[in-house]
Amino acid sequence: MKKEYLIYKLSEEMKEATRIDNDLFPKYDVKRGLRNEDGTGVLVGLTKIGNVVGYERIPGGGLKPIPGKLFYRNYDVEDISHAIIKEKRFGFEEVAYLLLSGRLPDKEELASFSELVNDNMPLEQKTKMNIIELEGNNIMNILSRSVLEMYRFDPNADDTSRDNLMRQSIELISKFPTIIAYAFNMLRHATHGRSLHIRHPQEKLSIAENFLYMLKKDYTELDARTLDLLLILQAEHGGGNNSTFTVRVTSSTGTDTYSAIAAGIGSLKGPLHGGANIQVADMFHHLQENIKDWTSVDEIDTYFTRMLNKEVYNKSGLIYGIGHAVYTISDPRALLLKELARDLAREKGKEEEFAFLELLEERAIATFGRIKNNGKTVSSNIDFYSGFVYEMIGLPQEIFTPLFAMARIVGWCAHRNEELNFEGKRIIRPAYKNVLEGAPYIPIKKR
Repeated sequence: MKKEYLIYKLSEEMKEATRIDNDLFPKYDVKRGLRNEDGTGVLVGLTKIGNVVGYERIPGGGLKPIPGKLFYRNYDVEDISHAIIKEKRFGFEEVAYLLLSGRLPDKEELASFSELVNDNMPLEQKTKMNIIELEGNNIMNILSRSVLEMYRFDPNADDTSRDNLMRQSIELISKFPTIIAYAFNMLRHATHGRSLHIRHPQEKLSIAENFLYMLKKDYTELDARTLDLLLILQAEHGGGNNSTFTVRVTSSTGTDTYSAIAAGIGSLKGPLHGGANIQVADMFHHLQENIKDWTSVDEIDTYFTRMLNKEVYNKSGLIYGIGHAVYTISDPRALLLKELARDLAREKGKEEEFAFLELLEERAIATFGRIKNNGKTVSSNIDFYSGFVYEMIGLPQEIFTPLFAMARIVGWCAHRNEELNFEGKRIIRPAYKNVLEGAPYIPIKKR
């Protein structure tokens, strides 16, 4: 039998082997996607790290949509962000300290923590050379491989004591920006023939500033402060998001930090999780080209209607950046990012594009409600603006999802540390119901 035919044959057989009757799921009360019938997540654990709020439960059943809130260690992210924006300083390191330790640092503690992060940003020479020698055009894969490479240089890689977990957490948070910047510069050199620049992280710079310096050297203060805000807003989002839950599941086995984080990177890489900002950016460019009058409500509504009816764009029936699993009336991250995005658009001469994006947001929500007519309250999410912001800063699409990982590594580490240190911990092991009946084994001579 030819190998090509065997693969085809196995593929066809897989079609039947993987088919499960949809009626069986309610029959056995299966929570597909770990979701309840009302769309909320199945409660599988407890945490003291982050809290995502988008609705209230009504006595007697049902959900009431409310303006979205995001809390880090019970502090409102809106309060944290507004304080940092008002003082025109960098806050990602402060948020990292808060999520890792459970409390806000004082001025001296924050300065020492920032210095520790800065000291840990340089890479091992072998890791650096490994990035340079890697072939391929996916930086998430390079990031995952580089994290696993860190295991080699850690003399206590498998130690899960608190001190060692904290050391590993800080080193990962510190090194992600360097790995991503080096990986992109290598990709640009290998695929576009551009000069290869390896800029070393600088002392006294924040993570956001150092990343922009290593990636492209030239940036404005507002570029760096806007990137810093994006890192803050994406640092943590509760234990139920797919990549964080992946880290908790793998951590519950007692595996090493680098294996658990690599698993989280693999989860985030999926287009249904970390790649949404790229889809929004692509959609925005498409709408710029296909909507003649950027101020026409009627033209925008007509085009969105055709998109939802799967007639235009990629015919998926989706408007990317609209809707969220938890947030209903509003995504607080989107509202906060929008504040600096407006200032950045003014600085970059992109005010017309920003006004168009705002109108698209308004009309997408209105058109969704009219066409779907399912009573569901939806809003824009952070992805609706993040891709546009990244492009204004001058960041390429290849690093949109890696930037998400650069922020979320903080939450991943905090959740891993919590998973391994609370009392009564046990391996996470849900159940699957087998719906096949038993069959007698047939000897090979009789098949």
